[in-house]
Amino acid sequence: MPTDQLPPGHLPGSAAYRRISVALFLAGLATFAMIYTTQPLLPELARAFRLSPAAASLSVSTTTFALGIAMLLVGPSSEVLGRTRVMHLSLFASSLVTVLTALAPTWPVLLVLRTLLGVAVAGLPAVAVAYLREEVDPSAAARAAGLYIGGTALGGMAGRFVTGGVADLAGWHWAIASVGLLGLGCAVTVRLMLPPSRKFAPTPLPAAELVAMTRRMATDPALLALYGIAFCTMGAFVSAFNAMGFRLARPPYSLSLGVAGLVFAVYALGSVASARAGRLADLRGVRAVVPVTLLIYLAGLAVTLAVPLWLVVAGLAVVSMGFFATHGVASGWVASRATYVGRGTAQATSLYMFAYYLGSSVCGTVAGAAWSCGGWPLVVAWCAGLVLVAAALAVWLRRVPTLAR
Repeated sequence: MPTDQLPPGHLPGSAAYRRISVALFLAGLATFAMIYTTQPLLPELARAFRLSPAAASLSVSTTTFALGIAMLLVGPSSEVLGRTRVMHLSLFASSLVTVLTALAPTWPVLLVLRTLLGVAVAGLPAVAVAYLREEVDPSAAARAAGLYIGGTALGGMAGRFVTGGVADLAGWHWAIASVGLLGLGCAVTVRLMLPPSRKFAPTPLPAAELVAMTRRMATDPALLALYGIAFCTMGAFVSAFNAMGFRLARPPYSLSLGVAGLVFAVYALGSVASARAGRLADLRGVRAVVPVTLLIYLAGLAVTLAVPLWLVVAGLAVVSMGFFATHGVASGWVASRATYVGRGTAQATSLYMFAYYLGSSVCGTVAGAAWSCGGWPLVVAWCAGLVLVAAALAVWLRRVPTLAR
């Protein structure tokens, strides 16, 4: 369809915009609850299967690594299959795999299922931002992306609440199954609520065109810097929360899984910060906002070095705000930049999310070793180093003259 014949994007306040916001909020919630459902269970899984902290963290890392790889394929496939179809299939398939994971009899079987989950769940994060960029009015694009990222923040929180509480009552098997059922409920709701694409037309991509599109999205300097920010900020975030479970299980805290899971309530602040940062980026521009959110991230990491539990939780709250605000703005920035570079928004989003989950896989596993070798101070040093690299990239991006904003 010619550009001048496309329908206008949905505006805030319209019924369709509200349906999109609620549906993708729930989709993000379910997706991230399933991806990180084993994170609060790491101490219990380590005990049940007699594993080291680094080995137990593989239940998270294998999922995110498979997810990152799968997204490189799912993003381009959505150009042919359609955004909404891919998202619906992803939500239903990942819910089923999560339920099956609860029945895993051995550690290798659990890891295989968690790897399959990474493949099944890839459809939602691979195309959600591209769908928003196409269907929502450009003036509200960053705000809508912030709402979606807010859903992922609450998903991470809800998944950890559910698994921690259920694990205390009925064990880790039922804890994982409960998240799978939560995902299934969200999948049904999203299927009923999410408006179909109006501005998307399926377009088969010849191999040569796909290669050329990928080359554009993989060689643009600004996009490469944004991929680097995704790798570092997500790597630091998962590192901190993977290790925090082990820290809270030991003296002087000695918290149960259910009580420790309450710490993840700080994700709610991340949801608020993401939406607020999106609105601020619409007003001030993304280049001005990202360095500030990274400074907030660093400040939160420093506070977690304190011993009193309330200060540790406060530090995690600030970390969550800094991370989700950065991710909410940067993910929308990638879609905007990809449009500026040329066709390939879904491919650029997939590359961004590949870097994002590669950071989770690699850095989260390293954090397990850092915890074993040097405890929490070494984990914080590792995380702070990653955030400083991201900050350097954000400062460099301010000087790139060809950015769209």
